[in-house]
Order: sequence, then structure tokens, then C-alpha cells
Amino acid sequence: MVNWIPPSIIFIVAALIIPFLSWRAQKVFVLVVPVFAMINLFLMQEGSHWIFEFLGHDIVLAKVDKLSFLFAFVFIILHFIGMLFANHIKEHWEHSTAFLYAGGTLGVVFAGDFLSLYCAWEFMAGASVCMIWNSMREKSRRAGVRFILIHFFGGLCLLAGFIIHYKNTGSLEFGPILEGGLAYNLILISFLINAAAPPFSAWLSDSYPESTPTGTVFLSGFTTKSAVYVLIRTFAGSDTLLWMGVAMAIYGVIFATLENDMRRLLAYHVISQVGYMVAGVGIGTELAINGVCAHAFCHIIYKSLLFMGAGTILQQTGKSKLSELGGLYKYMKPIFYLYMIGAVSISAFPLFNGFVSKSLIVTAAAERHLFPAWILLTMVSCGTFLSVGLKLPYFAFFGKESGLRPKKSPINMALAMGIGSFLCILFGVYPKLLYDMLPFNVDYKPYTVSHVVGSLQMLMFTGLAFTLLKKAPKTKISLDTDWFYRKGTDLFLWFVENPMFTFIEKAKKLFFESIPDFLTWYSFNPLSALYMIVYVVAMPFIGDEKKKELKDQILAAEENVLHGHGIRIIPVGNSLILVCGFLIVYLLICFIF
Repeated sequence: MVNWIPPSIIFIVAALIIPFLSWRAQKVFVLVVPVFAMINLFLMQEGSHWIFEFLGHDIVLAKVDKLSFLFAFVFIILHFIGMLFANHIKEHWEHSTAFLYAGGTLGVVFAGDFLSLYCAWEFMAGASVCMIWNSMREKSRRAGVRFILIHFFGGLCLLAGFIIHYKNTGSLEFGPILEGGLAYNLILISFLINAAAPPFSAWLSDSYPESTPTGTVFLSGFTTKSAVYVLIRTFAGSDTLLWMGVAMAIYGVIFATLENDMRRLLAYHVISQVGYMVAGVGIGTELAINGVCAHAFCHIIYKSLLFMGAGTILQQTGKSKLSELGGLYKYMKPIFYLYMIGAVSISAFPLFNGFVSKSLIVTAAAERHLFPAWILLTMVSCGTFLSVGLKLPYFAFFGKESGLRPKKSPINMALAMGIGSFLCILFGVYPKLLYDMLPFNVDYKPYTVSHVVGSLQMLMFTGLAFTLLKKAPKTKISLDTDWFYRKGTDLFLWFVENPMFTFIEKAKKLFFESIPDFLTWYSFNPLSALYMIVYVVAMPFIGDEKKKELKDQILAAEENVLHGHGIRIIPVGNSLILVCGFLIVYLLICFIF
């Protein structure tokens, strides 16, 4: 007997209840639901449950194993922290969309077949765009439209891929896919779009910064990490993913270093850190998959902490660009220290959770003798510390005095950041808690002398370089891959509105006005009309007087047709002769050919 409920159902039902609650009841309800969902999660037994038959196939709503449990566990933690951070908000639709978003994500995590995966995948995409539109600004509306177009394209690729996969295998089971073939490539493209892999990555840095200060916390964790989860399920060991992940890590850190906007900077680092995970999936060993799971777990926690810090600054100052900030330390000391815990975590400082998770992936690359990947992934940590751990906090909290005087932030926001900071330290100091939840039993010790000393040396030299070479951020636009489809869209719209529109208008006039008018005119008296056509053809060879007479006849004929009159009534016999003539010509053509 099943005595638990699929977590996705809990969150979706809660989203429907929230609009009917008072604000005080809502504040309690949104925190109680994730606690209940966590208790429900621990009641779930391994195996496939909540199975329904549809058109002769089993639809599995809850496939439970160590992998799905781990991701669901951290997603529920993120949701609780995010709801605590947003607990001061009175607008119920923000809370409802967050619950729908979490419900769709958990539906992806526990999907046991491609049909339920597809439904949850599209549900998650729809809820996430609502999170962006909650900002109620024109920029967020436009970013949301671009977001949903990209993700619906990914959804179409997924749908087409699993239909072809079903045709080839006769099975809807969600699991590993044989390499090669159209289904493999379409499903891979769909998953890489959600993972924000270049050239499909610009949607993330374009849309996440346009959400509300609280909404970005949820966006930072759900979509990309659910994509990592499905990549583990289906494409572990793909060499394509290895080098794609390395490229993502480098790409994200370079753009983050150039960025001036706080939340765009952090968004680019989502791409970079997910790159580590994608590379780990590509390596495919048990150590690498453990590293992917551990790093996704830790990234969700410290990235939400970083976005909470940036969101608090934005809410209290109304500013998000580093060039407009500065001197906030004396007004926001607790926020600074809590933010820095997230910054050193993402930079893989010893005693923080990023150190014990990222090193699993890097070590797995070294064990496979993938030395170019190992060197590049190691170097990316320096760029991460440079932008997230040094550039952002220095120019936001110190640097040039901006004259901003932010008020004290709501206590719930600082409390949420405190919980996130505690978890970053807890799993960094005592990694066994995390390692015991990983899918495979791999003996790995992150705290070796060589590893700790080597990491500290790189990070300290990065800090020295920043101290000597730091420059004030400048307000500028970084051209990303979205430039191509934005310009392409502009060109397409110009083509539609100008040459194509002109062509359509002329075709419309020809086929729906000119030709019907001519046929109408011709039908009033076909023989006289034929005489006039002959005259028109002969016009270049006749004199001026005859031309004028012919033009007058044509104008008079057109005027008669407009008033519903024929050109000239002639006997039926003439028409019969004309029809016979056409018939003779037709017979001759048939006889000859």
C-alpha cells in the first residue's frame, strides 16, 4: 500500500489553495507545505509507484531511487529557503507561480516514462516564464517572450525525439538512449537548451535578471539542475557532453568577468557551474556522476544564497549595476558576510561545500587522463573567485561611495540567507553527510594536503591579481549568442513587413480583384470581349485615331460592367459557334499530342 503522495501533486495543489488564503495564513502555509513535502519524501520507497495505464502503456509518476531522492531533497530545501526569503511579499500570484514551478520540477525528477516527463517539462517551462513576468515590467515581459520561445522549441524537440524513440523501440520508459540517430540528437538538444549550453544559453542571462528579487532565487536552481538530472539519466558517458561542459564553464566565467549587472553576473556563473556538471556527465564514471550530483546539490544552495544577497541589495537600493553601487558595507554588514559565505563556496574554498563537490568532478577528469579538461576546469575556479568573490562584493559593498542609504532588510530575508550559509558550511566541514546520499559508493577524501594547499595557492594569487589590477566596472553591453537570433528576428520581421507583405498584397489584388473582375467582365459577352482583346493585341500596328476609338470602347465597356450592364447582347448562335471553335482546337491538340 502506498502511503505517500507524489511531491509534484503536493506543490501544485498548494498553488491552487494560496489565492484563497489571507496574508497571515499565506505566510504560514507557504512554509508548512515544503516541510510536509519533505516528510512525505522520506516516506517514499524505492521502485516505481503511482503507475497508470494509458493507451496500453504504463505512465509512471514516481520512479524513486537514490538519484531522484537526492535531487528532490535539495529542490525542496531550495523551495523552503526561497519561500522564507519571499515571506514578506503579499502578492499571492508570486507564491503560486513558485509552487507551480516547484511542482513541475519535481514532476520531471520522478518521471518514469517519456510522456509524463514531457508533460512535467512543459509545465515547468510555463511556470518559469510566469516567474519572470511577475516583475510586471516591459523588459521582463519581452525577456519572458524570448524565454518561452526558446523553451517551447526545446519542448518540441523533446516531443519529436521521444515519438521517434518510441517508434524505434516500442517503449516509453525514461532511461539511457542508444547513441546516434535522430531521436538521440533531438532529445539531447532539448536537454541542453534547459541546461543553458551555448549557443542556447543566452536565454538564462537574458531572462533571470528580469525577474523579481525573490523570483530569481527559484529560477537559479530548478530549470538548469533538472536538465542536469535528465542528462544523467539518459546521456551519461557522452564525449560530446564532456567538451560541451568544459566550453560552458569557460564561456560563463568569461562573460561574468565582463558583466556590470549583479544578477547578470551571477546568471553567467550559473552557466559556468552547470558546465562542470555537464562535463561530469560526459566523463560518465561513478566518481564523476557522484561529483555531478554533489555539485548540483551544493550549487543549488550557494547559488540561491548569492542571488538572495543580490536580490536584497536590489530591493533595498533599487540598483543592480555595480557602477551605481558602492559603500553599502556599513549599512548592510550582515548581508555582506552572508553573501561572502556563498562567494567562497562557489569559489571552492576549503571548509565550504563547493570545495567538496567540485573536486569530485575535477578528480574524475584526472583519473580518466583527460588532462586538458582537468586543467581548464581547475583554472575556471580562479575566474569564479575573481568575479563572484572579489569583483562583485568589492564594488557593491566597498569601492567608490555611491551615496545610497539602504534601509534595514526584512528579517525573513536575512534568516533565509542564514540558513543557506549554514548549509554551505555544514556540508563543507562534514562532507560525509552529502557523500552518503550520492548514487554510488565511492571512497573519496577531499581534504588532502596537496588538494587544500593547491586550491588555496590559486585562490590567493587570484586575490593578489585583483588587488593590483582592479578596475571600476563600466556600463556596457556584452554581445552574447542572442545577438544572432535577435538580429535574425529583426531581419525576418523586416522581410515579412516589406517585401513579403508587398508581394502578398499584389498577389491578393491579382487573384482576388483583377482576375475575378476580368472574368466577370468577360462573362457578360465573351465574343465582344474577345474582339477587344484582339484589338488590344493589334494596337501597336494601328493608327492613332483607331487607338483612341478602341480606348473609348474599352472604357465604356468597363463602365457598363460596373453598373451591371453587358457590353452588347449578341445572338446565342454566335456563342455556339465560339464554343464549337474551342472544341475543334481542343480535339486537334488531343489528336496531335
